[in-house]
Amino acid sequence: MTNPVLVWLKNQFTPKEAVDTLTPCFWQTDLHSHLIPGIDDGVKTIDQSLTCIRQLAEWGIRKIITSPHVSQEQYPNDSATILQGRDLLQREVDSAAIPIRIEVAAEYMLDNFFLERLDTTPLLSFGVERYLLIETGWLARPLLLDEMIFRIQTSGYTPVLAHPERYSYYINDTEGLQRLRDQGCLMQLNWMSLTGRYGNHVKTQAKLILKNKWADFIGSDLHRPEDLPALQALFSSQFYELLNQQPLRNRTL
Repeated sequence: MTNPVLVWLKNQFTPKEAVDTLTPCFWQTDLHSHLIPGIDDGVKTIDQSLTCIRQLAEWGIRKIITSPHVSQEQYPNDSATILQGRDLLQREVDSAAIPIRIEVAAEYMLDNFFLERLDTTPLLSFGVERYLLIETGWLARPLLLDEMIFRIQTSGYTPVLAHPERYSYYINDTEGLQRLRDQGCLMQLNWMSLTGRYGNHVKTQAKLILKNKWADFIGSDLHRPEDLPALQALFSSQFYELLNQQPLRNRTL
């Protein structure tokens, strides 16, 4: 079987016009990033945004669904602010002649205000299945997590839990992760989790998710240009081929 890493390395010395779809980011759509400047803990300037986006394009990404944080206490962003940021970012990307399409979703914190937000305003989802990217606090499983997942579904969205490998309450809890899937909640694995950016325990948990083929989406969770070397490390990682065996839905976006 052809090693996709070797194919990618070969492509670095192949005339660009001869390269079609053989790129390191074979999934082509990046889901989950923070590339609208100045509205959360992601990039602060347009120049930082363009540095990140230009590199993603060189790796084969053709669409970015960037997803600012939405939480009542830290980042009370609304849809209008995020959509305005998308329009600005797309204009800058086009001006820089980077072949990337920018779309937006949001990373919704399942806080005490989430259900009210769900009931009162349309949320920013992506894909025809209306995927909704959600996150929780790091240390404890929300008491109402089951109800929130159910309410998301009955509101016409498909829940996608961002970076499940990073929540300490799911470490070594295979049954808990399986239950989440049985409830119809999909999983988005962080690209950098596979390269050790968040520590060995997260890397081990990410490996578990891959072995069970639970990675429905792969996302960069890119916050700043300094993240780029950790992303690039994936292409020479032992997990790269395993990632290619996942039922990634990025390809449908």
